[in-house]
Amino acid sequence: MTTACYPAGPKGMPLVGHLLAVYPVYRDPVGFLLNIARDYGDIVYVRLGPWNVFLLNHPDYIQDVLVTNSRNFVKGLGLDRLKFALGEGLITTSGGDFHRRQRRLVQPAFHRQRITTYGAVMTDYAARMRERWQDGATLDIAPEMTHLTLAIVRKTLFDAGVELVESEAKEIAEAWTIIMERWPKRMLPFAELLNKFPLPSNRNLKKAQDRLDAIIYRMIKERRASGEDRGDLLSMLLLARDEEGDWAGMTDVQVHDEALTILIAGHETIANALTWTWYLLSQNPEAEAKLHTELDTVLAGRLPTVDDIAQLRYTKMVFAEAMRLYPPVWLLGRRALNDYEIATYVLPAGSEIVLSQYVMHRDPRYYPDPLRFDPQRWTPEAEAARPKFAYFPFGGGPRGCLGEQFAWMEGVLLIASLAQRWRMRLVPGHPVELQPLITLRPRYGMRMTLEQRKPVPDH
Repeated sequence: MTTACYPAGPKGMPLVGHLLAVYPVYRDPVGFLLNIARDYGDIVYVRLGPWNVFLLNHPDYIQDVLVTNSRNFVKGLGLDRLKFALGEGLITTSGGDFHRRQRRLVQPAFHRQRITTYGAVMTDYAARMRERWQDGATLDIAPEMTHLTLAIVRKTLFDAGVELVESEAKEIAEAWTIIMERWPKRMLPFAELLNKFPLPSNRNLKKAQDRLDAIIYRMIKERRASGEDRGDLLSMLLLARDEEGDWAGMTDVQVHDEALTILIAGHETIANALTWTWYLLSQNPEAEAKLHTELDTVLAGRLPTVDDIAQLRYTKMVFAEAMRLYPPVWLLGRRALNDYEIATYVLPAGSEIVLSQYVMHRDPRYYPDPLRFDPQRWTPEAEAARPKFAYFPFGGGPRGCLGEQFAWMEGVLLIASLAQRWRMRLVPGHPVELQPLITLRPRYGMRMTLEQRKPVPDH
């Protein structure tokens, strides 16, 4: 039997709810979610001004929203407020026929057989990076990983040459950082009104958008002019016809939105996941030593290939555990189209549903001693003992990340390629703090000192 009363949650004020708490939530959203999950359990109600917000913190509830009742939900407020930058790409579209059509047109670029052909590019670019590094050098590993993953996605999905990647990488990264850092302010009440004023921050944001748009539209113009089919994602987008619909192709605006979305999502998330991986390995020498033993045994000094991934089991476990502790996407939002019955409650239509990977992945019910970095949590037996949605770094259901297999392959190959030759040590005193934007970045970067490993001779 259901009841219309709301679940428990922190007390707010009449009419405005927790609107006065927006600033502390804005300053530390991760801490806020961890605290209310700890204090109020698996379903928590928070009212933020006009928004009814519910945090669901149980694998069964997460699966119900993402999979079982997915048709009752569209993307939430957070991604809706990102449309100013990404347009109507797969990440930001609310759902329905348009989203299903776009997903059908993009999906072939991520079929398993195709992404395996990307492996050689991944290891080749990693090899170039590791050869450029110098023993004893200190660098910020965060932009290094951004540069590497951006180069890979530009080559594999947009067939850009090395020279073009080098010249554009910094420009793309800087423009996207401006957009990322502005996004939390767009989540505040009345933000849409403030965004219309000619403030310096709004002008800087517009310049960043224009820089990204110029790069994408130039790619589209050049490819349309050449008429060349290079077999990459951009060619697929330009040549695609909806065989299950009206056989229509995409406009330049639609191609722009999908290309920009995949360019950003295809490098930003994996770069952050790798950055946190190097940090965790630097703090856990036993796990690092076990990783190096596997790499030396399996690879014997040569670069990894896609065929090696099945044997690089511990490498994948390291990557999985890093994404447990520091999931690159740390929060998903959904909006209920109709009243939603869950447990003994009915959440009204229009409710904002929050699912937090960061909170769920640190739940001691599923991860004993949850703050400990322990790749052994990812043995087949340990995984089988946990509910599926106790871990969902790539979301799930019909709107799950299209590039999940691409990301797993890239993560394992890049960790193997770089850790084979290098150790990374956190610079003493360097502050390590979360910057929870759209993705989970380290606020102050990750300054690390490189230590070259003794190469293992080929057999």
